[in-house]
Amino acid sequence: MGIWRYDAGVVRRQDAYTTEPVQPMGVQMGELRGTHVPVLLERCLELLAPALGRGGRTVHVDATLGLAGHAEAVLAAHPETVLIGLDRDTEALAHARVRLARFADRVHLEHAVYDELPEVLDRLGYPTIDGILFDLGVSSLQLDAPDRGFAYAQDAPLDMRMDQTRGTTAEEVVNTYGHPELTRLLRVYGEEKFAGRIASAIIRERERVRITSSARLAELVRDAIPAPARRTGGHPAKRTFQALRIEVNRELAALETALPAALDKLDVGGRMVVLSYHSLEDRLTKQALADRVRSKGPIDLPVELPGTGPTFRLLSRGAELPGEGEVAANPRAASVRLRAAERLDPNVAQQGRTDRERYRRRVKGMHQPGTTAGGSGRDPQRSVRDGTDEEGEGT
Repeated sequence: MGIWRYDAGVVRRQDAYTTEPVQPMGVQMGELRGTHVPVLLERCLELLAPALGRGGRTVHVDATLGLAGHAEAVLAAHPETVLIGLDRDTEALAHARVRLARFADRVHLEHAVYDELPEVLDRLGYPTIDGILFDLGVSSLQLDAPDRGFAYAQDAPLDMRMDQTRGTTAEEVVNTYGHPELTRLLRVYGEEKFAGRIASAIIRERERVRITSSARLAELVRDAIPAPARRTGGHPAKRTFQALRIEVNRELAALETALPAALDKLDVGGRMVVLSYHSLEDRLTKQALADRVRSKGPIDLPVELPGTGPTFRLLSRGAELPGEGEVAANPRAASVRLRAAERLDPNVAQQGRTDRERYRRRVKGMHQPGTTAGGSGRDPQRSVRDGTDEEGEGT
């Protein structure tokens, strides 16, 4: 693979015989646009360490490589780990290649979306993996690049494609979708209460002139939302821009496919960590994990039938939130929710309570005086995060 280095805006590949300039991933390299502080870095390393540091070669997938902050830390901490980095953004891949140059002999960087993981692993010859990280949402590079159209605070063409080599732009969405389609995506993907009013404003404006500017779209959204509602909740256009970004990049559809596929590829003892930034991502993650940590056998049997037990265990109670120090150092971490799980060995009896045991306790509790319909006298929302009642290994 050779060794990569970066100087004077040029990436060069060096080996024993040549030093040749290389155009990385189809983009012109220059000064890095934007800053990058990896979110919950120490906690991610802590959760992945038992899977990646168990001796011998291990394989870690960074499903959302971005500017490779998490990936660099993993490679530095685990000298025998091979990294497979996926990203749909060619500019991010180019910068990541430079950043990871000193680890080039154990790095595979792939221009791919995370729902393409099985195909990538098959092509590279890795049947299973030991760790995988999803750091979802939009990257610092994309937010800080004014020409990408992700930021409502800066004027730019309405693009919003993470992969600028293919796909539909946000401009096409706002100028071609009908009122029902626009309302649906704003309400579902942006959780926007005023979706209908915003869709109507967009359609009125595009009948007059095509909407091509992020600043103009943000202005339309602001004017469509009642003044009292604009006084709280941050920028009034943030939910609309989130919805358009998700639609343009098919983020939720790709995630819904990618999470089960990633869990299937984890070896026994392998771990997955997911960082979500809005409730829709976190809900899909929670559902994907819940399906694997529950028994599938008849609930009224005294023993677990072979092949029906949980295949994963959660590594925390509910979704972990960032601490005050993390948010102070990195304001973009404010909305993050972390979930993690580990694949269990089906041949080893698992310790601790199972769903089956918890169910029995709840059913028994329903017949005791002074209990709630949930089966106990405790508050069903006792978890400070989301009420998940699974065993974990810290918070």
